[in-house]
Amino acid sequence: MRIAFYAPLKPVDHPVPSGDRLMARLLVDALKMSGYEVDISARLRSRVADGNGVRQVRLAELGGKLAARLLRRYQSGFLLRPDIWFTYHLYYKAPDWIGPLVARKLGIPYVIAEASHAPKRATGPWAASHHAIEQTLKQADAIISLNRADMACLEQVCSLAKLHFVPPFIPVADWAGPRFVGDESGPVRLVTVAMMRGGDKLASYRVLANALQRLPQDRRWSLTIIGDGPARSDVERLFAGFTAGQIHFAGQCDRTTTRRWLWQSDAFVWPAVNEAYGMAILEAQAAGLPVIAGDSGGVSGIVVNGVTGWLVPVGDVPALSSRLASILADRALLRATGQKAERKAAHDHDIAGASQKISSILQKLGEIA
Repeated sequence: MRIAFYAPLKPVDHPVPSGDRLMARLLVDALKMSGYEVDISARLRSRVADGNGVRQVRLAELGGKLAARLLRRYQSGFLLRPDIWFTYHLYYKAPDWIGPLVARKLGIPYVIAEASHAPKRATGPWAASHHAIEQTLKQADAIISLNRADMACLEQVCSLAKLHFVPPFIPVADWAGPRFVGDESGPVRLVTVAMMRGGDKLASYRVLANALQRLPQDRRWSLTIIGDGPARSDVERLFAGFTAGQIHFAGQCDRTTTRRWLWQSDAFVWPAVNEAYGMAILEAQAAGLPVIAGDSGGVSGIVVNGVTGWLVPVGDVPALSSRLASILADRALLRATGQKAERKAAHDHDIAGASQKISSILQKLGEIA
């Protein structure tokens, strides 16, 4: 079976790393793991961050032209005709202007992974895109949600029979490795992984810096920050007041180097302001680290509070600082919690299991078609 794959928010080969790009790539890998042929059928970025109405109209027109060109190529035999169109990540800022047209014309199932529906956008600058999202959701034959928090609003426009939950996933075995114990009398080694950009990411870094500033003087710790981006200077200023050597900026690291940092750490911390679910959080758990995070979006679907880590109210600096102070005093608890986190990642969030679940959904659509 051949899949036409499209990620309108960020193509799988976009040069800037992000959790969204990673999830798109993992979906492609999961589809291939089940034996599907996957074609990247479009690379148009449809995101309009500022609600510019003219740009939304122009992108819709361009999407229509690209859809028409694809259809000509499919019908002429220049491109192999897909059996299913599969779009990853739809929301009001990034509609799919291509897939619904192609799927409808070819008479093939249209599938979405990770979609959100925001009724409050029915009026205002994103109204046109919101309407397009609603029509796309109604057309979809299956919607795979990676975040249970999105499903309540999706139920307003989609039948329950179309909605499927698949937990976010990674190749868990790639992150498992030897834990470096180190000096038990030394500082507790905290680590975080996040891009440095404005908005929610910078807000999370601000919460983290403020929480660390409130820690009691008798709590010994260090923090390694993995990540880079346009807001790096702003992030560095947030952490400028700490003791020399307490904060280490590792910069943007490849997967191999990131794994080593995780294996050498005792706990992962991230405030998770407006986080969908957090791929870095999932990778940290797969590496055997307990997680302290803000209870945002689908984070609670990855971190089981009090079992595989600890959740605090999003943006609550005193709560985050208090939780950090308590866990910094108990290394044995950190190790035991990290082991549970690793087991949960392997049981619930491995790509092999996700591949089987997604394949089951698609196979049923193929039988209906």
